Amino acid sequence: MHYCDLNMTHDTQPSPEILSGVVERITFHNPDNGYSILKVKVSGRGQLVTVVGHLATIKLGEVLQASGEWLNDPSYGLQFKSSSLTVSPPTTLEGVRRYLSSGMIKGVGPVYAKKLVRAFGEAVFEVIEKTPQKLFEVPGIGQVRAKQIIQGWSEQKVMGDIMIFLHQHNISSSRAVRIYKTFGADAINIILENPYRLVDQIRGIGFISADAIAQKVGIEKTSVIRVEAGLHYVLSQAMEQGHCSLPREKFFSQAEDILEVPQELLKQALAQSCLKGQIITDEIDGVESVFPKKLYQAEQQVAAFLKLIHQTEIPWEISNVKDALNIAEKRLGVKLAESQTLAVCKVLESKISVITGGPGVGKTTLIKTLITILAAQNLKIVLCAPTGRAAKRLAETTGLEAKTIHRLLEMDPIRGEFKRSADYPLICDLLIIDEMSMVDVPLMYALMRAVPLKSGVIFVGDIDQLPSVGPGSVLADIIASNAFNVVRLTEVFRQMETSQIIVNAHRINQGLMPLEQPSTEISDFYFIETKDPSNGVNKIIQLVTKRIPERFHLNPLKDIQVLCPMNKGGLGARSLNIELQKALLPAQEIGIERFGSKLSSGDKVMQIVNNYDKDVYNGDMGFIKEVDLEQSLILINYDGRSVGYDFSELDQITLAYATTIHKSQGSEYPAVIIPIVTQHYMMLKRNLLYTAVTRGQKLVVLLGQRQALKMAIESSGISQRGSKLKDWLCE
Repeated sequence: MHYCDLNMTHDTQPSPEILSGVVERITFHNPDNGYSILKVKVSGRGQLVTVVGHLATIKLGEVLQASGEWLNDPSYGLQFKSSSLTVSPPTTLEGVRRYLSSGMIKGVGPVYAKKLVRAFGEAVFEVIEKTPQKLFEVPGIGQVRAKQIIQGWSEQKVMGDIMIFLHQHNISSSRAVRIYKTFGADAINIILENPYRLVDQIRGIGFISADAIAQKVGIEKTSVIRVEAGLHYVLSQAMEQGHCSLPREKFFSQAEDILEVPQELLKQALAQSCLKGQIITDEIDGVESVFPKKLYQAEQQVAAFLKLIHQTEIPWEISNVKDALNIAEKRLGVKLAESQTLAVCKVLESKISVITGGPGVGKTTLIKTLITILAAQNLKIVLCAPTGRAAKRLAETTGLEAKTIHRLLEMDPIRGEFKRSADYPLICDLLIIDEMSMVDVPLMYALMRAVPLKSGVIFVGDIDQLPSVGPGSVLADIIASNAFNVVRLTEVFRQMETSQIIVNAHRINQGLMPLEQPSTEISDFYFIETKDPSNGVNKIIQLVTKRIPERFHLNPLKDIQVLCPMNKGGLGARSLNIELQKALLPAQEIGIERFGSKLSSGDKVMQIVNNYDKDVYNGDMGFIKEVDLEQSLILINYDGRSVGYDFSELDQITLAYATTIHKSQGSEYPAVIIPIVTQHYMMLKRNLLYTAVTRGQKLVVLLGQRQALKMAIESSGISQRGSKLKDWLCE
């Protein structure tokens, strides 16, 4: 939108106009910055007025007080641009009913909103607050629902005060809810005393936000708590980039830029953090580096566990490998190639092995053969993978049970840690971990400490895919250390050569442009050129809703997945989710608006953080089963399992008609569409494109600019991650 400049330089400025009315419709609300577009019913005006401004929270029926000026936007027409917005509970019967129907107060939905308004009229809020015993006069309200209503109203009031305070300090509404849940009614006092506690205790709030609050409440820039918090922030930023450490010089340089304090203070703060055992310094290839203590010890322990396992006796004894291979081939109905036979022999002669290679090179056949041979030894074989989809695929291809690593380790949600450990190890003689490229250092540490020393371990993964989202480069470091047997499969088998997905994935990995099929031929791989990216959205919608379902008989919701290099932009995941939702899901009357979009029954969603309480993990995909406004609850179906979310927990999920390529790791889909344009230049890397292409099982469609495709393929540079695991393994 375009607005004239409010920061006028004239000597005199016109007095702002005051506008008051009832919120009839919330066209848009961004909880991250409070930006809102509202339709307001103003006394004396026949039509609804569009009001634009910033609010921490907003609900239908609330009374809005706005201070600002009228502007005629060239695209959206007449709007009231507000420089200050405040809201108060509604005062009319209809406003009160709509407010209570919004689902903001647990225990009250459309049905009980009508009952409460009928019983108490405009005085309903006063009744809830001052004479709550009168609630029992309403039919259907008993002890449980009355308690929910009273508690819900109280929380809304306290949370409202906290949200207003935090909104003034640029903290989003969703995070304000988490702050209230963590610190309770005393949240503001705690934050005023030490805002940096937010960084450690509230997911999603970083040092920058906490620092802005600290400066407003009078904490000095040179304060010890600020400088130490800043150092931890630098390391946390490095972790988000996949690093377990930073070179000391780079660490100080980044800290100095952020904190704007003398380096001497930084050195003193680092020394204090080292004394407290929070930070450790050590060398990597002769360069002094700075580590968070937990990651330093995790890498050290992973190496120690692997060495101990490797040094103990192999739990299988096969006197004649050739005979065992022949028996396995007959049982499986396959004939191994020479390269696969050599690979089987190599794995069987070592207690720890790595199997790596791209699509179509026979990793699955190799694993099934090994399992068949070793199962004949009456060994307890356990299979796992980092994600639910990867575990499900592993189970389907092997015929054995496979679990996610989190479920295998049995997370205890009360204690917030895994039950399985060295004191309560896994029961297995052989552990096979698939999709190892996704496993980061913390998860690898948790897994290795639970593996019994007697067990063999086989790591399976594609080294050329994207590395883990979390810190470390576990698979790459294990391979680079040369400490264990590594089987590299490179031969694409004849039956796979007919798949253009397989052929082109390997071409991309080799730095070559994919082969293009004539438009008249049916293929499993297409590149649709779109010179003007603005046409891309409509083309993707056509592909998802008509062209692919009609030609390949695939379900547009369940079988087709759009994978984007990034979230932002017109062809980013966020924007495409909104457009695809409109195209694929009929408008639903019942739903909840959050984070700029409406969540309704039938919506395709993805969990974006690990939630051990719910046993749902980052990347798990499901469909909304029900939206219950009265209980402020959403039910989501994850592969037949129903999981409930309170409305305050909805920041844990996002629409998933489109998702990022990073989020798709470990998953496969019948069909994938990959928009690739030069707007995504920051993310256009060969391993990103290769990972996206290898997610497609039956169909891959690249849509975008040839120049962008070429940029991605030619950008082969993979940044080295700060890690000491390889060194620990080599010692």
